[in-house]
Amino acid sequence: MDFKSKIKTIEWQDTYSRMVDQTIVPYEYRYVNITSGDAMFDAIRNMIVRGAPAIGIAGAHGVILYAQELEKEKFTREEFVRKLIEKAEYIKTSRPTAVNLMWAVDKQIEVIKASDSDIEGIVEELKQKAIALENEDIEINKRIGDYGAEVVPEGATILTHCNAGALATVGYGTALGVVRSAYAKDNTIQVFADETRPRQQGARITTFELAMDGIPVTLITDGMCSYFMNKGMIDMVVVGADRIAANGDTANKIGTYTVAIAAKYHNIPFYVAAPLSTIDISIKSGKEIPIEERAHEEVTHINGKPICPLKGVNIINPGFDVTPHELITGIITEKGILKPDYKESILTALSK
Repeated sequence: MDFKSKIKTIEWQDTYSRMVDQTIVPYEYRYVNITSGDAMFDAIRNMIVRGAPAIGIAGAHGVILYAQELEKEKFTREEFVRKLIEKAEYIKTSRPTAVNLMWAVDKQIEVIKASDSDIEGIVEELKQKAIALENEDIEINKRIGDYGAEVVPEGATILTHCNAGALATVGYGTALGVVRSAYAKDNTIQVFADETRPRQQGARITTFELAMDGIPVTLITDGMCSYFMNKGMIDMVVVGADRIAANGDTANKIGTYTVAIAAKYHNIPFYVAAPLSTIDISIKSGKEIPIEERAHEEVTHINGKPICPLKGVNIINPGFDVTPHELITGIITEKGILKPDYKESILTALSK
């Protein structure tokens, strides 16, 4: 049975990008229209759109938006191409950790460099490429889900951390894609969702998605995962990824590394679900992955209200951590489940 998610996160609409504003979920479920390149930069940076695959599509849309703006200027074709590539490189800097952003923008740069068209033609080619990437993302996620469902035990309780669902992609999900595909075959599957401090993506978004789709979900705080593992109430862990190094080390939302350590101690399988585009073979290990440092207010405030003294307290707020490859049972991709040795299995998958 093909699971039909009700969510479409991001979509190109003729001259603008339409996306769910994830800063207000679950209080509201509302679409916003992004109509300029700088507005897209801000939407990515400020997490109106989030999740590595969705950020990638947003970046591809951002290139179109900048192209539309430059098209209105009286540039020669050569000047247009040069300035557009500069803008494309700029939008990559909006979120440094999620490699899908760089991957998707580079796909658009390839279109620009390979085109024989005039300025108007280049803009149209960029639109068609972005739409193709959107459609491809959904199909890739469904394949990831189906491969992942094969390793989900009957009646399993799956622990997630952060959100890697439809709202983190174009419309199906990576980690939650595995959940959706597994649930389509076995409706006794259920999920425990970590709240995921400090932005509460698990509490605000994962539970929202699963409740919308009718999949049983229990919300727990980040510090509770070991308690429930020890009680035998967690059968496996599935998380997404923002960047995977050539050796399998995986950057994901802060707190993932802690969950992986706990899973290893309790002999619980720990899987990463991600498209091959999340793998960055230019990076040998997780030590080379840049980790985004985010605003202190994410830690000190909830819903605009301070939860700690604002003077005399130091704050450090890394957005991601890196889980070493030896803690990962398998990496679920659109070409199957990669197993250790990850250096070898990653290169094999990328060469297919």
